[in-house]
Amino acid sequence: MKPYADTNFFTRVYLSLPESEKADQFFANAKSKGASRFPITWLHRMELANAFEMSVFLGKHGSQPRVSPQNAAVALETFREDLAAEKFLHDATIEVSAIQPLFEETVARHTAKHGFRTYDILHVVSARLLGCDHFFSFDAKANALAKIEGLKIALI
Repeated sequence: MKPYADTNFFTRVYLSLPESEKADQFFANAKSKGASRFPITWLHRMELANAFEMSVFLGKHGSQPRVSPQNAAVALETFREDLAAEKFLHDATIEVSAIQPLFEETVARHTAKHGFRTYDILHVVSARLLGCDHFFSFDAKANALAKIEGLKIALI
């Protein structure tokens, strides 16, 4: 298994949110089955920094369980440490010049029909360019696109 997880999935791994226990189980299961390390792209790094802080905001406004600024800071630092250790994550470089043609093709094939969002397309295109075969997300739209594009969906 060559997995790819989007930011939605990793946010649940690093913060205590609804579905975090399920994310931890899927993550542990993938590792125990000999899955290769999960790639982390520039998109993950940017989105996760914002997702952790957005969780603080959403918690303050009652949209999800409360996440303190300290929890967000610890989550980001733990993510960075895990990436540096490269035990189950690895830094994956994809040039924008490689993403753009496949991104535009994917948009032309699917967005008008299904309404896919930019970041879902970026994640699925990244997974394809990295040769991944399994896609981990708690986001229904991202999973739908991944499935259409031939990736196996790890979460339902």
